[in-house]
Amino acid sequence: MRSTLPWPLRWLLGAVVLGFSGALAVWAFEFGKDIAGLDRNAQQELEQLRREVQTLRTDLQEAQSVANTTDSLLITERSAQEQLMMQIRQLQADNQLLRSDLGFFERLIPGSGNGALSIRGLQAERLSDTELKWQVLMIQASKNAPDFKGALEVTFAGTLAGKPWSARQAPSPQPVLIKGYLRMEGVVDVPAQAVVENVTAKILQGNSVRSMQSFNL
Repeated sequence: MRSTLPWPLRWLLGAVVLGFSGALAVWAFEFGKDIAGLDRNAQQELEQLRREVQTLRTDLQEAQSVANTTDSLLITERSAQEQLMMQIRQLQADNQLLRSDLGFFERLIPGSGNGALSIRGLQAERLSDTELKWQVLMIQASKNAPDFKGALEVTFAGTLAGKPWSARQAPSPQPVLIKGYLRMEGVVDVPAQAVVENVTAKILQGNSVRSMQSFNL
């Protein structure tokens, strides 16, 4: 169906539409420029933030590296201190052993007397509330003495709860075979409340006492 509008009105309407379209295009162009400007500002701020983050990350890495180096130095120093303490404890133990061996061999030197079987060293010390360590050195001081077969009995005496108390290193005397000298030691259990006052060692042969030594703690 043909339009009934006259040609002048058609041209006017077309001009209006074209003008409106042009105005819309100009507005879109200006709005686009504004958006592009905002994007450029945002991009610049984003780049600045990225640079700051990178700087902070570098600073953090450097601080972490320093912290790791410090930790490594502390660990190394702590390890060295522990090794030094272990060496000191080992030296103390070796020194104690040497002192014990020195005393042992000093007691091997023949003393005055008839050279008969004797007890040269009797020692006892409390290891804990319920343990007592003892040590006995038995010697035949004379040269070319025959081997001695007998038994050793070590007794401990004191008080427990205000009453007399005693114990032995074993239920029965321990057999011994002395070839020149013999050192024996052991640990005996004692009540925690027991007060050990005296230690006595006897070398027995049958029912006879061949040698005896005692001391008070």
